[in-house]
Amino acid sequence: MTATDAQPMLACHDIVFRRGPALVLDGVSLALAAGEVVALLGVNGAGKSTLLRILLGLLQPAAGHVTLHGRDLAAIARGQVATKVAYVPQVHVATFAYTVRQVVALGRVPHAGLGLKLGRADLDAIDAALVRLRIEHLAERSYTALSGGERQRVLLARALAQQATVLVMDEPLTGLDFGHQVRMLALLRELAGQGYAILHTSHMPEHALSGASRAVLLQQGRVIADGAPREIITAAAVNAFYDVDVQQVDVGLHRFFVADQP
Repeated sequence: MTATDAQPMLACHDIVFRRGPALVLDGVSLALAAGEVVALLGVNGAGKSTLLRILLGLLQPAAGHVTLHGRDLAAIARGQVATKVAYVPQVHVATFAYTVRQVVALGRVPHAGLGLKLGRADLDAIDAALVRLRIEHLAERSYTALSGGERQRVLLARALAQQATVLVMDEPLTGLDFGHQVRMLALLRELAGQGYAILHTSHMPEHALSGASRAVLLQQGRVIADGAPREIITAAAVNAFYDVDVQQVDVGLHRFFVADQP
């Protein structure tokens, strides 16, 4: 399913954003529909994180607007937005030594309120998220004592406990070992099959090829390609996009890139 086949759940339209005199985003449009895993690729400084913050309503663009289920995001109360859109940041260190269960429980704030008076539905959602991310054995561990990969899984569990069906994720594979990368990509595809709409940033073309239904290439603040990963992520595109020389290797349904030796 693509955003052209269904009503977008989250979309931005002709976004322009400036930071001082610098033009960070220049007329960016992007639509995300249920059933999609969209990988947003770009080099450092391309504007990926800025675009995510605009989609979340955390930054206001100089021009353009964002819609959530067809409504202008700016007109929707923040609490209501949080019941529909969940954000998974890059790994961070918590200020306080919360347990893993307490961090995941923060996903219930939009439903239970800041006092976190948790009912049976809240507790069930927390337990289900812990099990789904295979971290129930970490529930009583201090979040600050975890590895970077473990923290990343906790942050996704928090988003699942939130029960929002739009997931916006900033490099969700950061810190994960190979096995957990494979399982994370499989989980994202599974969630999309259940009706979630997922947008995540990545630096790795292979992650988009193996885990996404669409890839979007952002270069110098503009979308230069948007389509099926195998159609737009080729050796020629990688060579131009990342300014490296690579050879493309196709093995069955998989595609890899091998850098030429200097």
